[in-house]
Amino acid sequence: PGVPSFAAAAATLKRELTVPEVAQSLVLTRISGRASKMPESENLKAFGATGATLAIHLAIHAIGQVVEELTPLYGADCPVAIVVRASWPEERVISGTLSDIVSRLAEEPVERTAMIFVGKGLASSDFRESALYSTDYVRRFRTPTVE
Repeated sequence: PGVPSFAAAAATLKRELTVPEVAQSLVLTRISGRASKMPESENLKAFGATGATLAIHLAIHAIGQVVEELTPLYGADCPVAIVVRASWPEERVISGTLSDIVSRLAEEPVERTAMIFVGKGLASSDFRESALYSTDYVRRFRTPTVE
């Protein structure tokens, strides 16, 4: 209770959602649905064009549409992680790429209560750490720590 679903899902993945010099932004979005339409300018293609990590709510039923719209922007090898029932005892993760996530999901069907993450940062492992919290990083109110 009180934890946003994308944050609970990120904790399940044990991954940072932003990676220096790979993807520094996170977009929380969904797709248009029967209950309410998305504003015309807020769509997967527009958000995907930024290269940001996407956290897509309420769209597991439209995984084909997600793949179709994002593959030209991110590439077929772009990582995808679907977190099902994040923070629940039965939580699980279905991982893949834009090219194979539909078939992986078919093997482990999900109807709802799932968060879809798409972005290159999801698989990044060889990247420069942010200097922001480094003891060597000098800012206006901090001097370097000498050991």
